[in-house]
Amino acid sequence: MIVGLGNPGKAYQRHRHNVGFMVLDEIAKAQRLSWTTNREKTVVCEAEIDSRKVILAKPQTYMNLSGKAVHPLVRRLNVDPTAMIVVHDDLDLARGSVRIKVGGGDGGHKGIRSIADSLRFRDFIRIRLGIGRPPEGVMPDQFVLQNFSTNETKVLEHLVSTGISALHLLVVHGVEHCKNIIHSVRSPSDLVSETS
Repeated sequence: MIVGLGNPGKAYQRHRHNVGFMVLDEIAKAQRLSWTTNREKTVVCEAEIDSRKVILAKPQTYMNLSGKAVHPLVRRLNVDPTAMIVVHDDLDLARGSVRIKVGGGDGGHKGIRSIADSLRFRDFIRIRLGIGRPPEGVMPDQFVLQNFSTNETKVLEHLVSTGISALHLLVVHGVEHCKNIIHSVRSPSDLVSETS
């Protein structure tokens, strides 16, 4: 199961906090899949990644309560949490950076914290999509709930495409191989220019 994190509703869909949703949306769009809502307050669809069937899931509980949707879905589908992949934004990574992590702390990310607390398990796989720190005077909670700026278009495109590549590598080759490839990807120099 691949879980993308974000907040539901059109008002949030282009926010930095929703880049996890955006990665899954692109996979579903490319495969012409339809999302269905289930009783766990999640929208899901069944996709294929290199001929392997995967469940794509987007919690609809709002970010801070993501675990309230993920935990019952994991239980009903009998998902092995060690094989679950969560795709999310990360303030602590430079903009445009993508990193793979298994377990560890939540880094202050309330969606990751909610999932870990609900499952009572932290060692799931994470694809961390770097959105960088907010500019001076902007609070982190405010920053993540803003749209990507116009001059961050290339950053967003890079995050989504690299996130999709990471998913393919994880599903087919596993964590270590994926890390070797994805962690060597260099963002174009213009991805790290200051936001306006």
